[in-house]
Amino acid sequence: MEWIVNLFTTTDSIAHIILLYAIVIFGGVLLGKIKIGGISMGVTFVLFVGILAGHIHFTAPTEILNFVQDFGLILFVFCIGLQVGPGFFESFRKGGVTLNLLATTAILLNIGVMFACYFLFFDSDNPANLPMMVGTLCGAVTNTPALGAAVEALHSVFPAGKLPEIASGYACAYPLGVVGIIGATIAVRYICRVNLDNEEKQLEDAENENMHEKPVLMHLKVTNKFICDRSLLQVSEFLNRDIVCTRLLHDGHVSIPNRETVFSLGDEVLVVCAEADAEPIQAFIGPLLGNEWAYEDEKRPMVSRRILITNPKINGKTLRGMHFSSVYGVNVTRITRQGIELFASPMYHFQVGDRIMVVGPEDNVNRVEELMGNSIRRLNSPNIATIFIGIFLGILFGSLPIAIPGMPVPLKLGLAGGPLFIAILIGRFGYRLKLVTYTTTSANMMLREIGLVLFLASVGIKAGAGFWDTVVAGDGLKYVYTGFLITIIPILIVGTIARLRYKFNYFTIMGMLAGTYTDPPALAYASSSCSREAPAIGYSTVYPLSMFLRIFTAQIIVLFFCGIL
Repeated sequence: MEWIVNLFTTTDSIAHIILLYAIVIFGGVLLGKIKIGGISMGVTFVLFVGILAGHIHFTAPTEILNFVQDFGLILFVFCIGLQVGPGFFESFRKGGVTLNLLATTAILLNIGVMFACYFLFFDSDNPANLPMMVGTLCGAVTNTPALGAAVEALHSVFPAGKLPEIASGYACAYPLGVVGIIGATIAVRYICRVNLDNEEKQLEDAENENMHEKPVLMHLKVTNKFICDRSLLQVSEFLNRDIVCTRLLHDGHVSIPNRETVFSLGDEVLVVCAEADAEPIQAFIGPLLGNEWAYEDEKRPMVSRRILITNPKINGKTLRGMHFSSVYGVNVTRITRQGIELFASPMYHFQVGDRIMVVGPEDNVNRVEELMGNSIRRLNSPNIATIFIGIFLGILFGSLPIAIPGMPVPLKLGLAGGPLFIAILIGRFGYRLKLVTYTTTSANMMLREIGLVLFLASVGIKAGAGFWDTVVAGDGLKYVYTGFLITIIPILIVGTIARLRYKFNYFTIMGMLAGTYTDPPALAYASSSCSREAPAIGYSTVYPLSMFLRIFTAQIIVLFFCGIL
């Protein structure tokens, strides 16, 4: 049985290190599924199991722990960047500007409350207290990437071997952080005297009024003499609205119209347009016919088919630039991206993973299908090259020193901020460089979770050795209640302002607050409270900017304030 003892005690053996991570990650994931009051800790429990392992001296060489920690962090934040990149800049449109400003205010208030607690409850002469409060801040707002950024930035401020184990502060604040976010959000409801039934009714009314770009299909008869002998392009320009004619019945023959197609009185057309434009288009062309479209050219039967874009060469091209009607004799009527059906606007940029509805003669549709790819197997293959090119550029960018007056060391975005920033840009603009950034949701989540658990396990194992002295015998209780204050005070302030000053729907506020704290359990609670998509919309609107600011501000606090103190 000596081999078993050696397996658990020989810390520098590969088998021991792999065994250590396997036990810590398995135990953390398993325990994280336990729900208390309907709330679970999730994979974050890996940190606590890692602390326990480190406390009983079940550990690995520091160099190995540091490497796995940093590699996991890079993988984690890069996959987050790819996920939020496509919606990062779009999140500032319309009401998104106000929501993002409110989220930014909450983030600044979190930092302000942290500094207030630091000067009120801790000895400011101890250089380790402020870094520990940064860890407490990260735990209070349940943001693990910010913890990673702060840990990585500490290497620039503190000598090797004297780094404060700020994961202890994170571990103390995190549990009440999860509970506090949901509890404070509920408190906002009572402070503002919100009636949930009324909020649901308002969302329903808004959805009925807001038609967005939902496509609608109409079967119309041309009765307007103005249209007679005019082309489809002329009619579209006169209407000043996007319109797609999928089929035209003229003199008993069916054809696929293109921009040069000329209309005649009595023609029947199938028109696809945005729902908001349906009424004026119908009024201009002619009456709506009640019978379903039943006309087919016997020689060239028409088909409609959903085609999946998997050809990387199509990435970034516009619908107008593809010349589907003039070159291929087909029309694209609808586009589906990430489950959302959109009207086929001429300036729409295709991305790998989009699904398009194509209408036309079967042989023409087959040619378009071959052009676009339509290979699920190809789509399921991960684009490893893009991921590692992005990581390479992210590390270079994160290592670039930026000298700022008054800062003791040059600012660097580091191993967290650099890859995150590059991933956001690649996720949004990668198609311009012919980079295929599409990754299936399951693949992205797998890579992200692997990176996260590797990072949490490494941080926990390293922090475990001094956890008892720091938390139990030290200021652990202070970290708990200061973290709780950091969590709830900004929510109570910003949530109330969002409701009373800006009149946002309460369910949107719930999603916005969950996104500001990048907290999935809070979003799950908000979604379970509402039958509509308002919480998810609020969450996704502020999540990209909030994630970036959480990581960036954690680094700034460590590099600037910890360097001075």
